Amino acid sequence: MKNILIREANENDTPLILSFIKKLSIYEKLPHEVSATVEILHKSIFIERNANVVFILEDGKEIGFALYFYNFSTFTGKKGLYLEDLFVLEEYRGRGYGKKLLSYLAEIAVREDCSRFEWIVLDWNTPSINFYESLKAVPLNDWTVFRLEKDDLTNLAKQNRL
Repeated sequence: MKNILIREANENDTPLILSFIKKLSIYEKLPHEVSATVEILHKSIFIERNANVVFILEDGKEIGFALYFYNFSTFTGKKGLYLEDLFVLEEYRGRGYGKKLLSYLAEIAVREDCSRFEWIVLDWNTPSINFYESLKAVPLNDWTVFRLEKDDLTNLAKQNRL
C-alpha cells in the first residue's frame, strides 16, 4: 500500500460520491433505494454540511470513500462519530484499504474527543462483519434499528398537528 493518500472531498467530487453510493447500493442489493442526486448531495454535504466525506486514493485514483457525521450520546455527554457508508472498489478489497479508512476515522474520533465510533452493517454481510470483528468492533445485539421514511414519516409528523 504505497502511494496511499486520504483526502477530504470537495464540491467537484459530488458526482464521484454519487457514483460510489450507487456502486455500494449494488453491493448491498439495494439499488432501488438510491434517490440521491448530484444536486441533493451537493446541498447536503457542501452547503448544509450534514456529513463529511473522505476518499482513499492509490496513485492518484479514488478507490473508495467513507461518509460520516457526528451524533451525540446522552449517556456519555459527548459526540460520537457515525460512519454512514464505507466502500472500496471490488478490485481493491482485501488489501487493507478499508482498514486504512477506518483507522483514519478512528483517529478523527480520538482527536475530536468522541466517546464512540459506530456504524451498522447488514445482517447477511458476513465478509464485512468478520472484518469489523477482526478490528475488535463489537456488535450491539441488544439493540434494534428502527426507521420511519416516506409516507410513514409524513403521517407521523401530521399527528403533531392534531
